[in-house]
Amino acid sequence: MFLQGDLQAVFDALYSIGAIDPVLKLDWEQVTNEMAQNPEIVVQAMETINACKGNKTLLVQKLHMMDTRAVNYIAMEVAREFVEFQDRSCLH
Repeated sequence: MFLQGDLQAVFDALYSIGAIDPVLKLDWEQVTNEMAQNPEIVVQAMETINACKGNKTLLVQKLHMMDTRAVNYIAMEVAREFVEFQDRSCLH
């Protein structure tokens, strides 16, 4: 499952709740492995974020209600998707 819609809005919401800096200090492999063992957390988090359809106020509200592990994973996914987008853009 992937994040859909306005990634910038998701990033802005994550940044506004202070979720970006802590994620940069995490061991991403460990978080990824943990989320692979808990796919229900990932699916629920992605569905919640995608349902916000880029509404930053709603995104912030939903992120505040999420488990810290889910917020960390969402932040990592936003970063990964930005990198993949950038890679595709540079190839063309």
